[in-house]
Amino acid sequence: MNKKLMTVALTAVMAIGLGVGAVYADDLIKVGIINNDPNESGYRTANDADLKATFTEENGFDASFAYSLKNDEQIAAAQKFIQDGVDYLLLSAADTSGWDSVLQDAADNDVQVLLFDRTIDADESLYAASVVSDMRKEGDTAMEWLKGQELDEYNIIHIQGVMGSAAQEGRSGALVDTAAELGWNIVEEQTAEWNAEKAQQIVQSVIDAGTAFNVIYAENDDMAKGAVAALDKANISHGVDGDVIVMGYDCNKWALEELLAGNWNYDGQCNPFQSGYLVDIINKLEAGEELEQKTIIMDELGFDAATITQEDVDTYGIGAGSSDAAETEAE
Repeated sequence: MNKKLMTVALTAVMAIGLGVGAVYADDLIKVGIINNDPNESGYRTANDADLKATFTEENGFDASFAYSLKNDEQIAAAQKFIQDGVDYLLLSAADTSGWDSVLQDAADNDVQVLLFDRTIDADESLYAASVVSDMRKEGDTAMEWLKGQELDEYNIIHIQGVMGSAAQEGRSGALVDTAAELGWNIVEEQTAEWNAEKAQQIVQSVIDAGTAFNVIYAENDDMAKGAVAALDKANISHGVDGDVIVMGYDCNKWALEELLAGNWNYDGQCNPFQSGYLVDIINKLEAGEELEQKTIIMDELGFDAATITQEDVDTYGIGAGSSDAAETEAE
């Protein structure tokens, strides 16, 4: 076992025996965590909360956090963490490209890099492991569902997430490729950068232009919510037996409740709870063990309004439900 991990483990055992929860700062594993803005979406809020609940002093970590939706700001944060002498750099990249130099700096300074949530375009030798969703598989699962609706024609508003992110590239790629293959018509394609208000504006502009559409494919729940607000304002029906199919991603509890109520049609799961996987990897690396696999891809589901149950909402929904969310907004 690595000397630091052994010290942390022994200290933790002693602390438990003494009925206290503290460990000495010098014994903590130093971790720098770079993430997207927690306010970006319900998914990201849950993801950040999961990491903060796990990477604590009580669990043997000295964790620092940095947030940005911009790649250059994330890279600057990574460089600072490396200079500060972190043992591990945990990264959810805003963009898939541009990381080779800073990851090489990490390697040169004996900093182990773990990717979470998103992949990057970099040589695998530059990071120790990754815990990710297969965003393209998420998109392909959604496209199989959409094919199964057997519409007479497909006129789709495509609302994209932050351009260049792994989530946007995977989910967009699945739609664009399927549309080209099957002759579907993408009547509008814009990024709303995960933002509900921007999504509402995009859909409103299509409505105002008089363009026909019958599918809204939004790459996260917040953007789907914004799109629906524009439909409601224009008195356009949506969801089960409605005129417009609504599709989202992330499985926020309030979004799954929209499916259960028949207001939306489809929601793709993106699992935000990755900290347990990351801690397991760190423990193995600290113990000098070889990792059985470099990339851990989490299994994820797609939910259909026609078949979703309350049990699904309770089991897979993240964050607050609709009533809780309303109370939060009111505050």
